[in-house]
Amino acid sequence: MQRLLGHMRKAIQQYNMIQDGDKISVGVSGGKDSIALLIGLSRLRSFIGIDYEIMALSIDPAFGGIQTDFSEITKLCDSLGIEHRIIQTQIGEIVFDIRKETNPCSLCSRMRRGALINASIEIGCNKLALGHNYDDTVETFIMNLFTEGRIGCFSPVTKMEDKEIIVIRPLVLAEEKEIRRAIKRCNLPIVKSSCPADGHTNREKTKNMIYQLEQNDHGLKDRLFGALVRGNIDGWGYKKGSP
Repeated sequence: MQRLLGHMRKAIQQYNMIQDGDKISVGVSGGKDSIALLIGLSRLRSFIGIDYEIMALSIDPAFGGIQTDFSEITKLCDSLGIEHRIIQTQIGEIVFDIRKETNPCSLCSRMRRGALINASIEIGCNKLALGHNYDDTVETFIMNLFTEGRIGCFSPVTKMEDKEIIVIRPLVLAEEKEIRRAIKRCNLPIVKSSCPADGHTNREKTKNMIYQLEQNDHGLKDRLFGALVRGNIDGWGYKKGSP
């Protein structure tokens, strides 16, 4: 976990993500990334030198009409002294039953993020932390290029134009394998996704493609990430004077 904390600290400082007085909602789906993000932001408060508050928000899409069991996440939050709120939605029904989306991930992601943003604003948070990691960044870059024919990615820090909130991604310098190892070593609870499309998404295909390319050309993933930084695409360029 110490290595993850180092990555998070660097990202927060490099992209000026958090300031004194911030009240941050942490989007906690229950997956490994969101759990690592929650634990990391909780532990960083003791030594990063920034005074901020955090609380956990879980959006329940209720896939298949069944509410997600977040009880283990609530127990974890209680042990950390963090408030945990669960927002019940009908996102699963809308995406799969009403809209019958053939490519459901995009709509589902937008709706869940929208629900997180609205809930964060309602409880007085000025920032929302999401658990996108280093691999997610590279995969999104490739997906945008191959699927949409454009050069772009999500940003490490995003000011929502029509909302009084900023979205931050403190895990973007941490690789997925490092997060997986940290969660396993610390024996942290994980909520298994009940999404019908889990494991059969365009992102999963892209992840597998990058893995295969990396096996034949070691360092490819780092060079792709470096291209985002060097080109300062969507705010990925390092701030002047950053470490």
